Amino acid sequence: MTPTPASQQLFDRARAVSPGGVNSPVRAFRAVGGTPIFMASGRGAWLTDVDGRRYVDLVGSWGPMLLGHAHPEVIAAVGEAAARGTSFGTPSEPEVLLAEEIVDRTSAESVRMVSSGTEATMSAIRLARGFTGRNKIVKFAGCYHGHVDALLAQAGSGVVTLGLPETPGVPAHVTADTIVLPYNDRTAVEAAFAEHGDQIACLITEAAAGNMGVVPPEPGFNQFLSQICAQNGALFISDEVMTGFRVTRAGHWGLDGQREGWTPDLVTYGKVMGGGFPAAAFGGRRDVMEQLAPVGPVYQAGTLSGNPIATTAGLTTLRLADAAAYERLDAVSAQLQSLVRDALDPTGLPYVLQNAGNMFSVFWGVDAPVTDFAGAQAQEAWRYKPFFHAMLDAGVYLPPSAFECWFVSAAHDEEALSRIAEALPGAARAAAQATTES
Repeated sequence: MTPTPASQQLFDRARAVSPGGVNSPVRAFRAVGGTPIFMASGRGAWLTDVDGRRYVDLVGSWGPMLLGHAHPEVIAAVGEAAARGTSFGTPSEPEVLLAEEIVDRTSAESVRMVSSGTEATMSAIRLARGFTGRNKIVKFAGCYHGHVDALLAQAGSGVVTLGLPETPGVPAHVTADTIVLPYNDRTAVEAAFAEHGDQIACLITEAAAGNMGVVPPEPGFNQFLSQICAQNGALFISDEVMTGFRVTRAGHWGLDGQREGWTPDLVTYGKVMGGGFPAAAFGGRRDVMEQLAPVGPVYQAGTLSGNPIATTAGLTTLRLADAAAYERLDAVSAQLQSLVRDALDPTGLPYVLQNAGNMFSVFWGVDAPVTDFAGAQAQEAWRYKPFFHAMLDAGVYLPPSAFECWFVSAAHDEEALSRIAEALPGAARAAAQATTES
């Protein structure tokens, strides 16, 4: 591990004033070891840390940086918005323009702005319960929908990365109405609805799972979920916080629902739609959304919801995310996946590389497709630690967890891909030679 003294100094200071020295658990490097890297700046596909080292970024702020860091048009738009005022506590035009852009791109007929993906899923669940008059929720093991109490049962993402069994502070009665099923398991879904159908308010799923590594829905699975919810009077909630506006201009729904002719009742968005700022939204059928206050009785509010700077950043990002941008994203992702295979294949190490659109991840030490959380947990995740640090030392910044997906941007150019190509063979050998003791 290359020494990073400035990062170490900041981490020591941070631990004195913040739990674990971080403001989101996966940043602490607990799964991979070593000192978290403190970044000073980002431009395009590159990050520069406080020690002056440059890295090709394959995290992209966990998805939002679709166009790369500090895109000049986004920065200019944000600067102009900030000069007009940072927050008003009133309606403003940018939130209307962003809502119109989302409705134009997706199945949602109406949207409500919030400030985080967690807030979006929490609000969608409350709305579904209010609309149906029912209490039970169906979710899938390994799908992460933010740190909402009722949805932390068998969640992926940082919960599995840190090896937490369940989360203290969540009373048992809060999750008593949460039914957790294996992902991609139609039989389990049918059984749950057969037993509890008249009590289920909603089923929520990631449009394509990305928080246990990338585990795409099997063909027709989301359509099946939409249909069985409709048959039982439950709402189908598609969580597109990660996939929304990243894998197509219409999100993952553009890869399945738009083509197959079905729509979710409610959908949640975040990450890309904020352009790097804290912004998210939930939306869907107009008749459902109009149960929200002030039109209907289901209360939801937020002081900074629809913040003019965040909505300006998101709107500018979406307007720049044209067909050429998505073609570039897909091409970069395909090239990078090919480079990963070229590096891993000669080592003889079993692995599976899976993608959902331009998002992808590697499962270590397995030789069959991963279709659910149990399969994701069965991988030899300990091989990722030496792989991660070899890449980091070579100037490539990966997610500090084997259970997260890799994100590319439209700014990843040949220089960035060349850096990755140079780093991969050594990192692949390190993963293949690793042992549980090491």
